[in-house]
Amino acid sequence: MENSTVLISADEIAVKLAEMGQQITKDYEGEDLLMVGVLKGAFIVMADLARQVDLPVEFDFMAVSSYGAATQTSGVVRILKDLDQEIAGKNVLIVEDIIDSGLTLSYLMKSLRVRRPKSLEIATLLLKKDIQRVPIDVKYTAFEIGPEFVIGYGLDHAGKYRNLPHVAVVDTE
Repeated sequence: MENSTVLISADEIAVKLAEMGQQITKDYEGEDLLMVGVLKGAFIVMADLARQVDLPVEFDFMAVSSYGAATQTSGVVRILKDLDQEIAGKNVLIVEDIIDSGLTLSYLMKSLRVRRPKSLEIATLLLKKDIQRVPIDVKYTAFEIGPEFVIGYGLDHAGKYRNLPHVAVVDTE
């Protein structure tokens, strides 16, 4: 995108995901793990993170919507695609591209907790500092960023730019 500035390089992302993968491997040693990607944004993060986890990992996906074409969350959450499998008794790791208000994730966590997983944790590439409207306990965070609107590495603007190999700030002038 011509009106954007690189915030986090592809190399920086690779290093952080390798570190997260090593920690996840250690934390779930001897256990099975189900990684749940929140579509569409998390698919790139989850693919790269999963390759850094040295465990037998299963995958599933959920699709939720709280944005539409807007750049700020509406606070209204809809599950567009639910999990394909039962999670009762399983270690579940939700993988996100970005957490901002926390409203979508809070709803998702409540929805999954009632299904009685053995454990339920969150891994995210980006955590926007100081703008959570609800408290979210995130176990694995690669980067904390400010309130700016970002694209790339799974993050989109109106459906585009997810394929950028880095995270960039959209210049809003």
